Amino acid sequence: MPQIGWFEILIIVSIAIIVIGPKDFPIMLKKIGSWIGSVKKFASNIQNEVSSFEEEDFTKENKKEKKIEKKDD
Repeated sequence: MPQIGWFEILIIVSIAIIVIGPKDFPIMLKKIGSWIGSVKKFASNIQNEVSSFEEEDFTKENKKEKKIEKKDD
């Protein structure tokens, strides 16, 4: 997997400042930051939902096993 070093980041930032302009560059960074934050929240929400489904399934299986054990007694 390719790695991005400081020199490559410097080149990307320099090109972005030239293309976007120095006035609009901080505004663009804020927008990109808010997009990244939204994506992280969305991914975290999905991860929490999946883990809650797994916990529900685990508790349901435990309850079924306990019922089966009680019937055997």
